[in-house]
Amino acid sequence: MALTVKNRRVVAKGSLMIGLIIGAVFAAGPVLWMLSSSFKSNTQIFELPPRLITDTFSFDAYIAIFTNAETVRFFLNSYIVAGSVTILTLIVAIQAAYAFSRFDFRGKRILNVVIVSVQAVPPITLLIPYFGLMVGLGLYNSYAGLILTYMVFTLPYAIIMMTGYFNTLPRELDEAVRVDGAGSFTALWRILVPISVPGIVSVGIYTFMIAWNEYLFALTLTRTIDMRTVPIGIQLLMGQHSYEWNQIMAMSVLGSIPVLILFLFFQRYFISGLTAGSVKS
Repeated sequence: MALTVKNRRVVAKGSLMIGLIIGAVFAAGPVLWMLSSSFKSNTQIFELPPRLITDTFSFDAYIAIFTNAETVRFFLNSYIVAGSVTILTLIVAIQAAYAFSRFDFRGKRILNVVIVSVQAVPPITLLIPYFGLMVGLGLYNSYAGLILTYMVFTLPYAIIMMTGYFNTLPRELDEAVRVDGAGSFTALWRILVPISVPGIVSVGIYTFMIAWNEYLFALTLTRTIDMRTVPIGIQLLMGQHSYEWNQIMAMSVLGSIPVLILFLFFQRYFISGLTAGSVKS
């Protein structure tokens, strides 16, 4: 018996809901298991059959992390590096994007090509050159070395996104400020920046995520424990003969919290900033 139009819609909606549920379980399952494992002992993690929720919750893994000066230092380093990269990237990107959006100057097209080209270069291909460069400049195993290196990869995206966002703002705003006798610097920071908060927030969150989660350069450009970041700290919990799985999971949970908080607080700005920047180029 052929399905009616109404029945087809019901089947289509039901199939869509089933697909979404399967996708949600697939995406959220590892996160829930990570969170659950952080409250277990190592023996409970490997018990059969596995259980997502245990009878007793243990905070031993979190206590071990917070009472260990080295792991606390990992978080401090990540906050310093990621925060500095985010602030400096936004300051440079806002001014560069304003120049690309509002002015015509010699070499503008070439600079645009260079910025896009940097985005296309796989970071791993630059690992050895940057290692030699940081050693030669005396910035190896330092905050400055990590911050400058990360900015090379965060600035192109930030400039492209902010340029697209500034392009959506009418030039009449700048002209009105100039009529009052103010310059371009005032027009940028007093007028355009305050109304560009969604774009700035979206770029800032993306930049913070890149700097916070970066592993390869943090491993290569640092040597001592006191300069390691959270991703390296998680890897260091994997010993030669045993893994501290509960501490690994606990540190992963703690490492996810800053980005999660940023996204939850600025979700509205983040989404509107991404969409607004793609309207006009």
